[in-house]
Amino acid sequence: MAISEMQWPATVTIHELKTAEQLARQLAADVAACLRSAIAGQGGATLVVSGGRSPVAFFQALAQEALDWSKVTVSLADERWVPVEHADSNEGLLRRHLLQGEAAKARLVGLYRHAASLEAAALAADQALAELPPIDVLVLGMGDDGHTASLFPDSPNLAEGLRRDGERRCLPMLAPSVPHQRLSLTRRLLATAGFTALSVQGSGKLATLRAALAGNEPAQMPIRAFLHDPLSIYWCP
Repeated sequence: MAISEMQWPATVTIHELKTAEQLARQLAADVAACLRSAIAGQGGATLVVSGGRSPVAFFQALAQEALDWSKVTVSLADERWVPVEHADSNEGLLRRHLLQGEAAKARLVGLYRHAASLEAAALAADQALAELPPIDVLVLGMGDDGHTASLFPDSPNLAEGLRRDGERRCLPMLAPSVPHQRLSLTRRLLATAGFTALSVQGSGKLATLRAALAGNEPAQMPIRAFLHDPLSIYWCP
């Protein structure tokens, strides 16, 4: 079954692309258009993106878009609790692949903080995010287990992380099967975005989305919490 043939909530818009290159270009063009509109309307724009390896082509395409980058604030939906210089740092990835050339003029609000514990780092990030302007564009990814940002199934803080009325903007998250522990924005903050995109590739991710649509329990597959909000899904084989 093609992604466009699946029974999506009315809030979901599907963009089906043929290749990863086309997906990166289309997503970059649409995100840039949203950011330009925000800059024109309010004098500035805020973009929140996810890390990992899959967004690299999108970052590189977005960096080439004509934008007044000096009026753009960029932040992350989640971060591994490692220094920016570490190979697995999402902020480091962002600096290498998006914040280059003209895009380097953007203001970056990172999540990593050196602290005595993951909880202390998350509290410091939470305080920093109090100064983040309203999110105009949010770009999410999704894991094969149905996690998004670093809202992982079975993480001890997941229930709080998925609350729209939670108290925190950022929480420590325990990732059950990956080497680094995480900092994640909560749904309270993520759900405020003016435009939210979910970028996914391949048959495996399509199967994950199909499973997410088939159930109602966000604790099992946290992406479910976002499928009934306004969401634009960008997918390619």
